[in-house]
Amino acid sequence: MENQSFDERSTKQPQEAEMTNSHHLGKKLDAVGWGLFFIWVGIAFLANLGYGVGLLGVGVITLGGQVARKCFNLRLEGFWVVVGLLFVLGGLWELFEPKVSLVPILLIVVGLVWLLSAIRGKRAPEGCSK
Repeated sequence: MENQSFDERSTKQPQEAEMTNSHHLGKKLDAVGWGLFFIWVGIAFLANLGYGVGLLGVGVITLGGQVARKCFNLRLEGFWVVVGLLFVLGGLWELFEPKVSLVPILLIVVGLVWLLSAIRGKRAPEGCSK
């Protein structure tokens, strides 16, 4: 750090402070999300709401956490967006009780995405290739 001029150090400190604040804010949002998750699951069990309402609530909490991240100019976490959407889908599926199971439909969708990625020349999803 001794070789850097005063100007270089003064411009790096605010950026580092902003990154640290963003990191702490992200951690707080994560803690709030987990707290809401456990409270919701406890309420769902106590009130015997059923799997559909329980899954729907977990999905809403998960997606709400990502909306909060976006509102605070934090990076969206794609994994949790997909997980939240799957929870919402699973909850709605359970509530409406269609005659077709959700698992085979999800397997077909995953297979189609995989085939389309191969046809379009993109590489296979991470962890799925040799």
